[in-house]
Amino acid sequence: MSSKFDSYQKRRLQSSYFSVVISIALVLFMVGILGLILLKSTKVANIVKEQVVITLFLKDEVTQNQIDAFLKSILEESFTNKAIYTSKEQAAIIYSEEIGEDFLEFLGKNPLKNGIDLYLKAEFVNPEKMLELEQKYLENTFVTAVSYDKPLINLLTENIKRVSFWLLVASSFFGIIAIILINSSIRLTIYSKRFTIKTMQMVGATKSFIRKPFILTSIKLGMIGAFFALIGLAFVVYYIDKHIPSLAILEDFPTLVLLFLGIIFTSFAITLMSTFFATQRFLNLKTDELYY
Repeated sequence: MSSKFDSYQKRRLQSSYFSVVISIALVLFMVGILGLILLKSTKVANIVKEQVVITLFLKDEVTQNQIDAFLKSILEESFTNKAIYTSKEQAAIIYSEEIGEDFLEFLGKNPLKNGIDLYLKAEFVNPEKMLELEQKYLENTFVTAVSYDKPLINLLTENIKRVSFWLLVASSFFGIIAIILINSSIRLTIYSKRFTIKTMQMVGATKSFIRKPFILTSIKLGMIGAFFALIGLAFVVYYIDKHIPSLAILEDFPTLVLLFLGIIFTSFAITLMSTFFATQRFLNLKTDELYY
């Protein structure tokens, strides 16, 4: 009879552990997906920003040596991602190809200017900093005009801020949900052992001695759950990289490492704190309060 009861208790305990692992794995998987979206959205936004160009049109009297020196100085600036010089002859060829006819035959001369296309680093692509750069280069003796799409920059900045805000809100919301769900699963497991906890306390065991095996077990379950979550996330990353190669997720090793370590740390932190406070609660209960 005793062996049947022990077997029943063992199966019940294993079932409880299994449900905790599944709960942790599913929650961490969803948090990982959201974290991946959040991290890659920043990367995508930076890629879009770095496609924005400021064109510096040069005066006709500027010599080629002066242009080369000016281009070199631009490339050395902290805000420069890349800079490309286009002569007015090259610009004429490009424009003729775009309109489908040689406009020089009608005009008789080339009205275009030599220009430098300046691509900025992502952190410098916003209305304020680009206005500063415009004013800076308008004061340069080599530059006759500065051109960039101001409405596009304003729209791009506003949209990125809006998307980032809502992603942050969603991440915070799901983070709280993750903590609540994992905490509830662990509390239910420890609740089933509340009489064991009180019995150990009554025979003289210290709180730290009682708490230690529960914490170790919860951390192990959390790590197992995190392992399954990472496996699922790895499949998602592989699928996205295969079907949307432009995101280059597998090539972004630092982001993946940060994401995976974040999931492991989240699992460790939540299980540790949840188990500590859950056991502390039952350790502080009186014997007659265990039945409620």
